[in-house]
Amino acid sequence: MLTIHTAPLVLPAGADPVVDGAVVVDGDRITAVGPYEEAAAGAPGARVRRWPGVLTPGLRQWHPLWLLRHCYHPDPREAGDLGEEPLWGERLAALGELGETRWSGSVRRGVQRMLRHGTTAVASPGARFGDPLVAAAVARSGLAVVGTAGAPGAPVGERPGLDPFAGGHDLARTVHGPLAVGGRADLAVFDVPDETALRERGAATCVATVLAGRLVYRAR
Repeated sequence: MLTIHTAPLVLPAGADPVVDGAVVVDGDRITAVGPYEEAAAGAPGARVRRWPGVLTPGLRQWHPLWLLRHCYHPDPREAGDLGEEPLWGERLAALGELGETRWSGSVRRGVQRMLRHGTTAVASPGARFGDPLVAAAVARSGLAVVGTAGAPGAPVGERPGLDPFAGGHDLARTVHGPLAVGGRADLAVFDVPDETALRERGAATCVATVLAGRLVYRAR
C-alpha cells in the first residue's frame, strides 16, 4: 500500500532538511522524498501518516551482541524486583544461571527495545550473527544486519545504552544510510524540533519506527 509519512521536519541525512516534508513509501521501498504538497500530488489516494517532530532514516546500533547477550532485559513482570533497564556486570551475575528459555525472552525484549529507539540496522562482523538466539530474534524482527567497518569501539558510558546517539555522533554517523529514492523504507520519527535537540535528548524521544515499510513501533 502506498503510504506518505509526513512530519514538520524531514532530515534525509544525505540532503538538505525539508520543512513540512514527506517520504513516500511503496511496499518496502522509498519512492519520493520532498515537500509534503509535492509528495501528496504525486501519490493521490495514498494513506497519510502524520507525525510530530522530525522524521529521519532509521538508526544503526553498533553494539547489538553486547546489548543482547551481555545484558539481561527484564520481563515487565519482573520490573518490581529488577527494574526496567538492562542488567549487566554484577547485577547480571547476581541473577545466576538464566537458562536458554529466559535468555531467549531477554533477547527478544532487547530487540523490541531497540526498535523503540528508532533502530533499523544492527552491526555484526561479517554482517551475520553466530549466536543462534540473537540470529533468530534479529531475523524475525526484520532488522538489517550490516558490517562493523567504522565502528566506534567499546560501548560508551557507565551502563549499556540502547540509544544509538549515546556515542556522541551526529545524525549522519548514527543512521545506517540516507533517505533515498529506491532505498529500503527504514524510517524513524522523534518528538523533537530539530537535529540539535535530537542529539541532546536522544533516541528515547522516538515515537515511531518503520522497518522495510512496516510500522513496527508507535508510541501510545
